[in-house]
Amino acid sequence: MTFTLSDPTWYPIASSEDLPFRHVYQGQLLGRELAVWRADDGNVNVWENRCLHRGVRLSIGINEGAELKCQYHGWRYANRSAGCTYIPAHPADAPARRIQNRTYPVREAYGLIWSAANDEQPFRPFPGAEDKDWLPLRPMPVNAEPEDVLAALARLDQYADILPGLSIRSGNVIWFVQPVDAGRAVIRGLLADQPAEPLAELRRYNELLTGLRDRLERAATRKPAPAPLQPIFEKVSADLATMPEIAIPRGNTMTVVVKRKWQSADGVIGFELAARQGHLPTFQPGAHIDVHLPNGMTRQYSITNGPGDLMSYVIGVKAESAGKGGSKVLVETVREGDLLAISEPRNNFPLRRDATRTVLIAGGIGITPLLSMARFLDKSSLPYELHYFVRSGEQAAFRDQLEALHGKVIIHQGLPRDEIAATIATSLGEWSMAQHVYVCGPSAMLESVRATAAAQGWPDEAIHFEYFKNDKVIDNSSSFEIELARSAMTLHVPAGKTILEIMREAGLTVPSSCEQGACGTCLTTVIEGEIDHQDVYLNNSEKASNACMMTCVSRAKSARLVLDI
Repeated sequence: MTFTLSDPTWYPIASSEDLPFRHVYQGQLLGRELAVWRADDGNVNVWENRCLHRGVRLSIGINEGAELKCQYHGWRYANRSAGCTYIPAHPADAPARRIQNRTYPVREAYGLIWSAANDEQPFRPFPGAEDKDWLPLRPMPVNAEPEDVLAALARLDQYADILPGLSIRSGNVIWFVQPVDAGRAVIRGLLADQPAEPLAELRRYNELLTGLRDRLERAATRKPAPAPLQPIFEKVSADLATMPEIAIPRGNTMTVVVKRKWQSADGVIGFELAARQGHLPTFQPGAHIDVHLPNGMTRQYSITNGPGDLMSYVIGVKAESAGKGGSKVLVETVREGDLLAISEPRNNFPLRRDATRTVLIAGGIGITPLLSMARFLDKSSLPYELHYFVRSGEQAAFRDQLEALHGKVIIHQGLPRDEIAATIATSLGEWSMAQHVYVCGPSAMLESVRATAAAQGWPDEAIHFEYFKNDKVIDNSSSFEIELARSAMTLHVPAGKTILEIMREAGLTVPSSCEQGACGTCLTTVIEGEIDHQDVYLNNSEKASNACMMTCVSRAKSARLVLDI
């Protein structure tokens, strides 16, 4: 048998017992090193054994239950997807979606962990697999060619049956040869039915395999050593590590099924949107998705999930009878089992995980992104406190998830306005280095938190916020010119039209989402000119810098703007 790096055959690469709680096992198959780990939800991951940053082995990383953390520079990767969720060197940015480690197919069956070089061949149990209660034998590494190991196992029993995939049935034992490399293998065995004295049987087979290994390795020294298999590793460019990828092209969607719909609180409906097959893309805490509704509208909703939870996204929708139809359509017409189109997650409200103190302040439905943040911090045992302001206890959404958290979680119910302001001031306290506050809720609450934090010495870079919508009255009466530096175009923006609209009319593909200056998707660098900021996304320092703008609502105070487009 000739082995190739693309061999689709499934091989056992570990025993289930090799994956105890929060452990990472180093497996090997066809010349590749594998990081094999079990998440707290029971899912087994088989990844290429290297961090995408500097190539350090992930098998010496930290299994945090839902993420795997590299020991070198702290990059984190999500359960199931192997997508990067956090880069400590860029704590204020969400990593680009393309930063994703290579994953391999995996199955857990009969006390063994199975994998293959690719997904070309579905996993099939060996003949008779379902009829027995199998006991895994102690594996035996052998420094010999896998073909020679298979032949030696066959000689142990003249009546042995050769099975597909380097395996042999010998009496009540199935032997499997795991091809580690061209000149190395691991013998793994399954004993049919549980013996009366398991320990004695395990010792007997271990002695048998030890003798076989010694004979094979002596014979191997008399043969020319085969050339080792040489896996090819793809490099990650520096741009992927340092440039967060915020924009998602308009129209790029994926289909999900409404797995569950329930009343999470008075006036709040929860939706669980599940993948139709496999898992959904990686997200970071604070991320949101665009939901394309049956009436043609598109609305943004924050993901409430915790780390590594990628089989479905959970969102909360406020039931507003006076709304424009977006949330109303979801609440009144979408049912369990319906299909919806959603965008990949985007994150304009990323969570830093290098803070000595993190304060989360939510009002009403603003709990949704902050719940995700709290769950990430909770899983990593990082300090945080969550203050949730609601009019009554019945309006506290996702209470079961909040009660499962281990951090300081306080639900403030029915406080009058002046008491809310005093509570916010007390919750924030005076700022000190490496403290950060995140706030999401009604506009009045956000303005109050921002003003209070600033008055108590919190710098702009430590105050993070996300508005549901832009309540400002937009003044679009001005007209001006825009010069697109990289596109070599000059366009006129008349009164009544936005920069975004004019660029689209000129044939440019420009990313956007809410188109009301709240989400940050259309953030654009400004090279020259004075900006008339009308968004609620940028903080005061960012607006004062005159270096960027939201093309969906903001305009020019000067006669001309030069944009880096």
